[in-house]
Amino acid sequence: MGLIDSQVSVAFALSLLGGLSTSIGALLVVAYKAPNLKTLGILQGFASGLMLSISFLDLAHNAINSIGFFKANLWFFAGVVFFALITHFIPEPNLGPLSNTKSGDDEGGKDVMKKHRRQVFLSGIITAVGISLHNFPEGMAVFLGSLKDLRVGLNLALAIALHNIPEGVAVALPIYFATQSKWQAFKVATLTGFAEPMGVIIVAYLFPRSLSPEIMEGLLASVGGVMAFLTLHEMLPLAFDYSGQKQAVKAVFFGMAFMSASLHFLQSSLPAEISL
Repeated sequence: MGLIDSQVSVAFALSLLGGLSTSIGALLVVAYKAPNLKTLGILQGFASGLMLSISFLDLAHNAINSIGFFKANLWFFAGVVFFALITHFIPEPNLGPLSNTKSGDDEGGKDVMKKHRRQVFLSGIITAVGISLHNFPEGMAVFLGSLKDLRVGLNLALAIALHNIPEGVAVALPIYFATQSKWQAFKVATLTGFAEPMGVIIVAYLFPRSLSPEIMEGLLASVGGVMAFLTLHEMLPLAFDYSGQKQAVKAVFFGMAFMSASLHFLQSSLPAEISL
């Protein structure tokens, strides 16, 4: 029992090191003034690319490999339908672009900007939740890697740390824009990293006894469906609105390419019998 507790403690510390690197990304954001709308739109496109890559190329892909194409798709689209129903019954306000606001109408301009800040804040929270759910199995991988070899766990934690810095940027930037608070942006981005040590605790003490691997993979596929829907329904329209279609699309594919390369780097750090 003492050995297991020691291994859990080491894995927890390593996952905390990797997870809290989101704080570094947040620091890169708050070190400068809040961005203008065009810059925000481009970075929203980048964050959308991160989210879509996680959804399709990580969570859904792993579920297909683990539980089969049909079951994985059932779980994935269950997540899509679930959140589609939520947004149908609790719709978000439909806001026009800022360019429609007359410059002379100061009160109207302030009101529209306030509404846009709320919408951007929502997209930041969506990104934070999606990335937190994505970070959860990374904590599990750190634990399993540390059980095999401390060197494997350390290498994986360092790889995750590098992988999480742009995720911290993607979370902190919309929060900073919406709230104008460096502390709020830093706090929310940092909290997303705590999903990784939580993953260690769950897999060490609860996962083996209470949740089958098939159900776990199915739930992660549903998370992928939720993330895909929220990205396409909430985040991508903001990116198009603020930066224009061409710039936003470029940012989306850059975000997808970056996350794909990062996932490959992470996967290559793992032993063959452990996968994210």
